[in-house]
Amino acid sequence: MSILSAPLLLLCTLLSLQFPILDGFQSNPLVLPLTHSLSHSQNPNFTVLHHLKSCALHSAARHRHRRHLPDRRKQVSLPLSPGSDYTFTASVGAPSAPTVVTLYMDTGSDVVWFPCSPFECILCEGKPSYPFATPPPPPPLASRPVTCGGAACSAAHSGLPASDLCAVAACSLDDIETSSCSAPCPPFYYAYGDGSLIARLRRGPLSLPGSAVPAAASSAAALHLKNFTFACAHSALAEPIGVAGFGRGPLSLPAQLAALSPSLAARFSYCLVSHSFKSDRLLRPSPLILGRTEPKSSEPDQDPPFVYTPLLHNPKHPYFYSVGLESLSVGPSRIPASSILRSVDRKGNGGMVVDSGTTFTMLPSDTYTNLANEFDRQMSRAGFERAAEAEDEIGLRPCYYYEDRKQWRRRVPGLALHFSGNASVALPRRNYFMGLESGGRRLGCLMVTSGGDASGEEDYGGPAGTLGNFQQQGFEVVYDLQAKRVGFARRRCAALWEEMSRA
Repeated sequence: MSILSAPLLLLCTLLSLQFPILDGFQSNPLVLPLTHSLSHSQNPNFTVLHHLKSCALHSAARHRHRRHLPDRRKQVSLPLSPGSDYTFTASVGAPSAPTVVTLYMDTGSDVVWFPCSPFECILCEGKPSYPFATPPPPPPLASRPVTCGGAACSAAHSGLPASDLCAVAACSLDDIETSSCSAPCPPFYYAYGDGSLIARLRRGPLSLPGSAVPAAASSAAALHLKNFTFACAHSALAEPIGVAGFGRGPLSLPAQLAALSPSLAARFSYCLVSHSFKSDRLLRPSPLILGRTEPKSSEPDQDPPFVYTPLLHNPKHPYFYSVGLESLSVGPSRIPASSILRSVDRKGNGGMVVDSGTTFTMLPSDTYTNLANEFDRQMSRAGFERAAEAEDEIGLRPCYYYEDRKQWRRRVPGLALHFSGNASVALPRRNYFMGLESGGRRLGCLMVTSGGDASGEEDYGGPAGTLGNFQQQGFEVVYDLQAKRVGFARRRCAALWEEMSRA
């Protein structure tokens, strides 16, 4: 993943003259529908078991990439799964002839990109929406290349100076010295944990369809950004669908909105509808709310309030939403988190990233081992039989057999995460222990995984843990960039979509 060296606020100020022009001031919240990737799946042979194993591998690969570690796991022969990700649509190009693109919403990255023709995708068979029904469109006619001397080009290339980038773009020395080179920004490489791409930066119109809250006369009217910076990818590895980076970097969607509509970018939230990898539970979309307002204390509100944990600054990876995890609870037992999860040091080590693009929560091996051992101790005491032979097949552990569904719901111990700032988040049971069938028997597994040994890796840097989207289901998660904090509140997400989209 690209590393952006300058702080977000400074870069937003420097780029405010180059980034999008808002077509009409938008002060009310804007609600966009998020669609789960299960809705796009074209492989009818994928079972819940396939999804679990594929998502466990996906989560591990993404986490290890953040720590810049080689993946020592053996490669598993497994059809590519649609994973557990969330998409929305945007329109690019002139409003008179727009092109609709599908984008993953990803708080763990900081660039907005989509495939442009000609496009080559390696190892994309079996991915959602691939092969394409129609080829990707060419770069929008209403857009233009970003020049090598612009701050956006430098941001995409991990902070390389404009003089170096213009030299790569074959500008003359005289043009470089006078800052007058207009050559296009060179292609840049961008990597995720499970895929990568090469793309070129462009700037042009982008529209976000959605509903204003409260609804105006034309509640379905889109938010139009006349001068938005995005990337056109012509080659990718295992990434056939574009991504809207919502991270803290200057090329992310919130950062570009912040330059001209602070109210929309200062607070955004999403509420992920619970699914348990079953598409029939995804009849309604999950709401993505730009410009989420804090409920006033004078308003009658039946919903639980947000609990907030402060954002931690990571000097090496400033685009991550890092928070401090202090401990976990299994039933009545409290388990201290590894010290590397509680803070971020000067080298960029530590903390837990809140990520919409990773499925399962990843913990350092020592914290995970303590959690799994305590969970196993309480499950064994409650009379559950360990399903050790199924654990390698599923890719999760520990797993247990059960017969009576109502009985296990009462006997499985609770799990809570305790973040800094006295923010405790008690997870619904389905967010960490999901039932399935394997070999004709019912079983359930702990849906939290080990991210490897965090000790002895100081030379690599990066977050020690990741809070995955599976554990975020049924919560509204708000990113309060102005107050530098992340909040969690239990919600009925399908009902919240109905409420916000019809307000």
